[in-house]
Amino acid sequence: MPDRSPLIRATAMPADTNPYGGVFGGWLMSQMALGAGALASRVGQGKAVVVSATDFAFPGAMAVGDELSVYCDVAETGTTSLTIAAEAIARERNGETTTQVARGTFKFVMLGDDDRPRPVRIAAEVAAPVQVPENDA
Repeated sequence: MPDRSPLIRATAMPADTNPYGGVFGGWLMSQMALGAGALASRVGQGKAVVVSATDFAFPGAMAVGDELSVYCDVAETGTTSLTIAAEAIARERNGETTTQVARGTFKFVMLGDDDRPRPVRIAAEVAAPVQVPENDA
C-alpha cells in the first residue's frame, strides 16, 4: 500500500458486531462512505451525495478493538459526478499487523445551492499537475 493518509480512522466497538461476533460489514461500508464523501466534497468543492455503491468485497476479518483506516482515491471524474475507490484496512489492537478488510466504489453527484446536479469543480491542488524542476546539468 502506498504511503498515504487515511480519510477516516475509527476503532471497532462491540456495538459494531454481527450476531457471530465479527465486525458488521454494514459498519465497514458506512465508514468507507464517510471517507469517500469527505474526499468527494473536498475535491468537488461542495455538497456531494452518494448515488451508488458497487464492487464491494470483504477479503479479511476485523475484531472488536481493531483500528480501521479508510483510504480513498478519485477513480473517475464525470460532468457532475465523482467516482471514489475506497479501501478499508484494519490494524490489530495490540500490534502493527494490518489486513485489508473491505474495498468498494462509491459514485457521488455534486449538488448546487438549489440541490440540483451541478458541474464538478475540481480543487486546485488536485487538478494542478506537479511541477518537476528541470535539471540544470
